[in-house]
Amino acid sequence: MNKKVLILGVIVIAIVAGVAASFSASTSETVNLDMGRTHGTISTAMGSPILGDPSAPITIVEFGDYQCHQCFNWFHNTKPELTRDYIETGKVNLVFVDLAFLGSDSPKAAQASYCAEDQEMYWDYHDLLYASQESTIDGGWANSERLKAFAFSLGLDMELFESCLDSGKYSKRVQYNIQQAREHGVRGTPGFFIVGPDGQQQLGGAQPFSVFKQILDPIV
Repeated sequence: MNKKVLILGVIVIAIVAGVAASFSASTSETVNLDMGRTHGTISTAMGSPILGDPSAPITIVEFGDYQCHQCFNWFHNTKPELTRDYIETGKVNLVFVDLAFLGSDSPKAAQASYCAEDQEMYWDYHDLLYASQESTIDGGWANSERLKAFAFSLGLDMELFESCLDSGKYSKRVQYNIQQAREHGVRGTPGFFIVGPDGQQQLGGAQPFSVFKQILDPIV
């Protein structure tokens, strides 16, 4: 009788442990995320941390791919001025949402950025990816080994980062973001929405700073 009770106890413990593990896995992608976060009609809950003052009256939602050459151009040619004149002054904030579709390495690169976010280094990793982009899509610069090398160069805890990346922890998060792009008619990268109190305006392509300035100045 005691033996049966012992066996039953072991089974119950195993079931409880299994349920706990399942719950942990199902919630791992939503830790530290505001699941109700939206900007205009766009759910940005699975996107990047907000860059700039969260209470800024205007949000720029950027849809991008780390292997996108025009995203690279916008990052280097437009974003610095936008950051200086609008984001750092508290007038505007920015959220990056993945449209990781250009190559097989694109979704993994997006996932890696969220693995870096686990260690509060999202924007450092994001910037490093765009600083390190090479001309050939799926040419190896954004494969898993290189993504891990980028993390190492930033001083991230490599055991945590590698476990996150290898497990595909954030694959569903990236897929959710891709779906947001499709639902909002974004067909290429970069794509932008400028969201303010009076609505949202869509822009396509690596628009120069002057275009953003013309739109932002009357509403900030």
